[in-house]
Amino acid sequence: MSLERDAALDRVEAILDAVESGPLPVPVREVWVYGDVALGLDPVDRLDVYLTKDILLGGDASRADEFEAEYGVKGVGQTVRTEWADEYPEYLRANANGHAAPEKCLAAHLLEDDEPVHLEVCNASFEDNVTQRLAGAKRREDWTTLLDPRGVCLWAEGQRSEEAMRKLRESELALPTLSRALGMLGLEEEQAQEAAKELHAWRDQQEGATVRGDVV
Repeated sequence: MSLERDAALDRVEAILDAVESGPLPVPVREVWVYGDVALGLDPVDRLDVYLTKDILLGGDASRADEFEAEYGVKGVGQTVRTEWADEYPEYLRANANGHAAPEKCLAAHLLEDDEPVHLEVCNASFEDNVTQRLAGAKRREDWTTLLDPRGVCLWAEGQRSEEAMRKLRESELALPTLSRALGMLGLEEEQAQEAAKELHAWRDQQEGATVRGDVV
């Protein structure tokens, strides 16, 4: 399953609308797209979206027991907002330990289960996390954990970039191949080609809406 380019960008606009209108499980500071949609491909095999979130601090956890009893999810008010959970209890999702997982809650809120969209969620900005993920992938020799560095920032600190969206709509962005982009970040040519090959293969195996979250 893939998305026609216009449909993929319409989905991006809908995600931006949701981020702007709120509430969301946690505060979101940045929205990026990267990979196929940034390259101007049509159709878009998978739409890759990156959210920079804030870690919830000073939340109201006074009703955490109430949510756990009713929905079986711990930590409401500690890891996700109570006011969001009140309005959207159907989007509450937990990690393996039963605690509310911000990245899974965001995915449930923003994505449809069967659409070819991948959501990355982290407290670090896209550019910082590209560097962090590259360093980690080199240490572990696991290139599937890389972030494709060819990204476009569409929303930051409460401001939407209409110009960036226009350039996406008109396919104006000139971006390098993935292996060349990784080479520009310091990988040797052979290593960059292998990394690009493995990352493409990993993406090809993904189906439906997927989400990955990490903390840097």
